[in-house]
Amino acid sequence: MSAVIRRKKMVKRGVSFTLMVVGASGTGRTTFVNTLCGKKALDHMEHEDPANAHLDPSISITPVSVDLDDSDGSRVSLTIVDTPGFGDNVNNEPCFNEILGYLERQYDDILSEETRIRRNPRFRDNRVHCLLYFITPTGHGLRELDIELMKRLSPRVNVIPVIGKADSFTPSELADMKRLVMEDIEHYKIPIYNFPYDVEEDDLETIEENSSLRSMLPFAIVGSEEFFDVNGKKIRGRQYPWGVVEVENSIHSDFLTLKSAILGSHLIDLKEITHDFLYENYRTECLSKRIDGSGPKSAYSSAADESIGVKEEELLRESAKLQEYENKMQSVLEDQRKQLFSRDSELDDIESRLREQRIADDASYEKYRDNGSSSNGDSSH
Repeated sequence: MSAVIRRKKMVKRGVSFTLMVVGASGTGRTTFVNTLCGKKALDHMEHEDPANAHLDPSISITPVSVDLDDSDGSRVSLTIVDTPGFGDNVNNEPCFNEILGYLERQYDDILSEETRIRRNPRFRDNRVHCLLYFITPTGHGLRELDIELMKRLSPRVNVIPVIGKADSFTPSELADMKRLVMEDIEHYKIPIYNFPYDVEEDDLETIEENSSLRSMLPFAIVGSEEFFDVNGKKIRGRQYPWGVVEVENSIHSDFLTLKSAILGSHLIDLKEITHDFLYENYRTECLSKRIDGSGPKSAYSSAADESIGVKEEELLRESAKLQEYENKMQSVLEDQRKQLFSRDSELDDIESRLREQRIADDASYEKYRDNGSSSNGDSSH
């Protein structure tokens, strides 16, 4: 099959991609998602009831699926995992655990499916390929909450930091904010997705593209669900007394660059790193803990126990079937062996009778010849 035909089939079938968005309320997370999808994919949070103001709001993790069609005819089946309620508590430890637990459960599902003898052809891979973390635009770099969240989640998912509502900064303030954020990420050794490249293996174009994207981290985002007429053109943006901030203008916002990277140029790379590196590390950790029994069990343990129990039962059934088949074949072979032995005996009998008949015939012939010679001698006298 040619590459062109494969690409046509892939374009027709579409590519699945899962994106998680995390950030405190008011960071522009929901507006960004709706801007990315070009329609209302997420609802804005309603104001809390004042009567419940003394209670810590709980986090909810809600996946939403959206099909996006690109201008080149390609289709992306995008699943957005929203995390409303994160960062709104006094104690955000439960939020960390909820998000981390969700990421690991998707890995557990893959790990459990891999151990089955017969895999489900309709199994859906829900692993999160990219997490956009919306940093609160304080102007003072990362908060302790930001550092802790990214450090905990980076081993399980590709984390890309973004600054929501970037239009709240002046250009110089935004540059300072970006610099402070990256200094904190480097200082605390947070392994974010920094558009990696290999100078020795990658081509010059890839190196230049990834270097450019790396230099833009964290991405400064402006989102909007409103359109305005600017010089006769319909522009998505935000209206201010001094003018309009255009969402898709690279001078005003990094929105288009980020969208092109995660849903275009780096989509496959994000998926490959998720499977080949992040998932494999998690799988190795889980199986190693299970073998040596050291350390706390992961969320995989119960699923693995159940899966392995099912696998053992399936293996026993398969083994019994194989044993039954083997016994049957042995019986058939034994019958065939007896039949062959019987036929060999019959052939031996036939050969013996033929040999005896031949000897008798030879003796008769010799006697006949001797008698003939005697008769001829008598006649001559």
